[in-house]
Amino acid sequence: MIKARSRQKLVEEIEKHIRLDENVKNAFLTIDREAFVPIEFQHLAYKLDALPLVASQWISSPLTVAKMTQYLDISNIDSVLEIGCGSGYQAAILSQLARRVFTIERIDELLKLAKMKFKAQELDNIFARFDDGQRGWKEYAPYDRILFSATAKKIPNNIFDQLKEGGILIAPIEKSSTEHIITKFHKNNGEITEIQLDKVRFVPILDGTQK
Repeated sequence: MIKARSRQKLVEEIEKHIRLDENVKNAFLTIDREAFVPIEFQHLAYKLDALPLVASQWISSPLTVAKMTQYLDISNIDSVLEIGCGSGYQAAILSQLARRVFTIERIDELLKLAKMKFKAQELDNIFARFDDGQRGWKEYAPYDRILFSATAKKIPNNIFDQLKEGGILIAPIEKSSTEHIITKFHKNNGEITEIQLDKVRFVPILDGTQK
């Protein structure tokens, strides 16, 4: 009951800033952010704060996760690819909205922790991989939705190739060292169009993997 009240209060705080779709709201009411936060920061789990993780990474603010999720326009879709698993919280939210979630993480320590959390939370529709996310995950492409949970300077063409026709890709795009813009990309008739949505701050996407 305590955790349920904490999740409800978190949703109320998020909705002071954006109105959540009902299915997105239910995802936030279901998933305990506390489970994805390092133990020393769990008392802050239901605040609208980004929090530090291992390997100099961060778990995004719940408000940012809500915005990114809502911009994906998820409704009755089969698959989502997330590039940048991090703590696993974003993938956990997505797991309540799509039949399958595929998430890639380049830092081995982070991925191992996220996998443990997915198992503990019985999130059996999340599939996680250790790799450079900029390669994507061709075996299960094309995806209805693709989400970058790290800032990119541009989206590699091979990632657009893995997006289903009619699909949506959401990514923070670096416009300058101090300006990152959440951008929505649509794929229609093989053509990519984009819309800039909101300012945000994310860690940058990096090449290669880190053991």
